[in-house]
Amino acid sequence: MYYVKKKLEIAGSHRLELSYPSQCSNIHGHNWIVTVYCKAAELNADGMVCDFKHIKDKIHSILDHRHFNDVLPFNPTAENIARWVTEQIPECYKATVQESEGNIAAYVEDGDDDGVI
Repeated sequence: MYYVKKKLEIAGSHRLELSYPSQCSNIHGHNWIVTVYCKAAELNADGMVCDFKHIKDKIHSILDHRHFNDVLPFNPTAENIARWVTEQIPECYKATVQESEGNIAAYVEDGDDDGVI
């Protein structure tokens, strides 16, 4: 099995729709760190799991310097964003989304939770 990892820094804002009162319901921003994990049993014709530039194009170009509520069709929690990231890249099996130093969410396809965060 081949593995690649791509780390992206994204400046973006969001506002959460929550069932309880929270400051996070106000528009606020983060310097997000999104880490994309991809794997393949065989390399593609170019000798790659997937091109790092394609990962950047599919994630960074959509989210960077944007208000996430305007570009994502769901409540933009870190958890939901992590799942969305895995859905954008066929080879992606895991994504972590860090919105601040101590707050990280992860999504792993197939429930492989070995060393998730």
